[in-house]
Amino acid sequence: MTLAESRSQLALLNSEGSMQSAASQVLCDPVPVYSKQDVFFCPEESHFYSYCLERLVFNRYSDADSIIEFGCGDGSPVINALMRSCFGGTIQGYELNPDAYQVACSRIAHLELDETYSVHNRSFFEADIPNAQCLIANPPYLPAPDNNICMPLLHGGSDGATITNRLLTLDCPNVMLLVSSYSNPVETIEHGLDQGYAIADFMLTPLPFGYYSSEPKVRNSIAKLRQNQQAFYSQNIYFLAGVLFTKQELCTTDLSNELIKVMTAL
Repeated sequence: MTLAESRSQLALLNSEGSMQSAASQVLCDPVPVYSKQDVFFCPEESHFYSYCLERLVFNRYSDADSIIEFGCGDGSPVINALMRSCFGGTIQGYELNPDAYQVACSRIAHLELDETYSVHNRSFFEADIPNAQCLIANPPYLPAPDNNICMPLLHGGSDGATITNRLLTLDCPNVMLLVSSYSNPVETIEHGLDQGYAIADFMLTPLPFGYYSSEPKVRNSIAKLRQNQQAFYSQNIYFLAGVLFTKQELCTTDLSNELIKVMTAL
């Protein structure tokens, strides 16, 4: 099955229901079911990441030769975005969680997308990463004093932004990251500027605190960050942004001030 045939399969299913329902049927699952503590599961966040990939990356860089992904998880965000776009290059994802890696491999094989999307069960930072036009990631952004939380691989450092900021030091021409309003977003944006990036575009969604962010250890860390004006949220929601960082010499617009205003609005 080619990528075009896989897209046609999704389109056919979509005529009988919503895009999310169709995607779940296409991905239905030749894979075992895991608990939330084994494989990251947050449909709202995964759908938003997929939409950001489609709008900010795959449609914008449809002729890019290659894209690299930090933390592919179960693979569904990239797969769903590929189905809705005309991206013609290749994507290489890196995932440490062996269970998530197996799910991603099964889904890629099920849709015969091996020539477009390949994943590796190894550390992104220790791998021999190829040059790519764009780096994509929904990086771990849960703040906590240590990684002794229900899913350790979601630990983003004491302020939630450690890995996000590290990804911005790799000098990739374009970097699309999800950035949380409760994980020191202002310093992340300023760090990106210091690394020579501009904010070329962004998308934003409100999300309720979920299974992982509601863990007491995490919520306590978020509350402490708020006292230091490093976290911004209301009783009911926080903001999650898909942010496209582009090297300043390649970018004609910088939306960093607008993004900061939005991310600190709560």
